[in-house]
Amino acid sequence: MCRLCTRIAAGTLALGVLFGCAGGEQGAKGPANPEYLGIETLLLDGDLVNFRVEMTGARNNADVAAYAACAAAQYALIRGFGFARHVRTNVDKQGGTWRGDAVYTISAALPRGLKTIDAEVTVRDCGAQGIPTV
Repeated sequence: MCRLCTRIAAGTLALGVLFGCAGGEQGAKGPANPEYLGIETLLLDGDLVNFRVEMTGARNNADVAAYAACAAAQYALIRGFGFARHVRTNVDKQGGTWRGDAVYTISAALPRGLKTIDAEVTVRDCGAQGIPTV
């Protein structure tokens, strides 16, 4: 098990747990050289939100999913909520451009489920990793 998979923050799963060991397309094993091209946010229904992200220089699907998680965490804070729960993330790569299409629910209280994030902790982690948010 990778070291990131054991990281837990404030009773919720941290980015490393959610995305650092996620499966999916394998990219280069070396350091990423990401360029974050943008985030599109769509409110689907009440607390259900779709995040579409685009980037280049990702190593694998996990880098794209982390970008979407950072967007979801910041969006939750902007809306006055403290938590988000991951519903799904689809990743597509065309040429050198990676696109992520993620859905999250946002809530004031810790939601049920395993794939929850503490928005404040996650936004702080994203900043430390150089991943932009909304």
